[in-house]
Amino acid sequence: MNNKSPTVHILLFFGTFTRNRNTRSLQLALDGHYVEEIWTEADRMFMERALLVAERGRGQVSPNPLVGCVLVKAGQVIAEGWHDHLGGLHAEQMAIHDAEEKGHSPNGATAYVTLEPCNHYGRTPPCTEALMWAGVKEVIIAHEDPNPTVRGNGQTVLDDAGISTRIGLMHAEAAEQMHGFLHWCSHRKPLITVKLAVDRTGSVDDRSGASTRFTSQGCLEKVHELRRDCDAVLVGVETVNRDDPQLNVRLVPSTRQPLRVVIDPSGRIDAKAMLLNDGGETMVLQNEFSTLESLLNQLGDREIQRVLVEGGPTTVRHFLNAGMVDEFFLVHADCVHEKPLPSEITQAVLEGAGLSKYGELVWGEERVEHYVKSASAES
Repeated sequence: MNNKSPTVHILLFFGTFTRNRNTRSLQLALDGHYVEEIWTEADRMFMERALLVAERGRGQVSPNPLVGCVLVKAGQVIAEGWHDHLGGLHAEQMAIHDAEEKGHSPNGATAYVTLEPCNHYGRTPPCTEALMWAGVKEVIIAHEDPNPTVRGNGQTVLDDAGISTRIGLMHAEAAEQMHGFLHWCSHRKPLITVKLAVDRTGSVDDRSGASTRFTSQGCLEKVHELRRDCDAVLVGVETVNRDDPQLNVRLVPSTRQPLRVVIDPSGRIDAKAMLLNDGGETMVLQNEFSTLESLLNQLGDREIQRVLVEGGPTTVRHFLNAGMVDEFFLVHADCVHEKPLPSEITQAVLEGAGLSKYGELVWGEERVEHYVKSASAES
């Protein structure tokens, strides 16, 4: 994430709105229109806390989104909660339980929630009922829930019960935190993230010998964080046969592993490949593979919300040429390959695929350029 940008682009129901990051925000009215809302610094501080608390569920709750909740009374945080694991308590329910565990009554509290409370029975009872039962007097919401079974219903039910609601505080920050979930709700297809490492000349591999990693250990740990945040990791068969990767999460804590997807239309995969023999789930697409579009539809039907494409360059170029890449991490390693394999992926190629540079990061010893799909390419 890029935390330096002073401007936030918020995708609204009716287009793109740009605002400066200050205490002014937007209130989403029930008729779909937005009116200006002035938030206090305290409001922003409590919602920032809720967003931070939500991060504790990262890598554990998909296909559900990250959600955080903070309960406040007399200007003090009395409890907090987050969606911890699939099928577990939702953030609001955990916060109410936390208050009771600490000997605080949630009656009369204000709840700061990063996502509109649900109003339907799923794996858990509705959060709206929990908030009403606890006697919460006000609910401040960062982002409306785009799920058709929820959209607007949670806020309406709370309003009808006499609980004051406001929505839109730190809307953009919440959207960024949940971007895979929001993308899937809108398109019923996964968001596509690409990670590609190159040397100083733009080469992705040194063909002078056996395949070896040419980035730092710190960079690899960041890649494992990225895998943890994705529901699937996808590569072409050449990457499997050349590198024999595991494509799982090992270097950071995680309660689940991503689905491994291998595109192998000619049936060339090595039967001894680690990802076929380590007990993890791997989908190998051979004769049944037709198009990337059909593949994304298939993954979307499985509630796969975010796919990490890790190579090789041919597979990455296919996604770029199809205009299917939503974000791209280009990792620059400070080395030169003896027998280079050019990636042929330049800034011009990325811009031609509708991507624009969002910022730069540091992963271990490597500089990383972060590109995202531009608003014009999304429309």
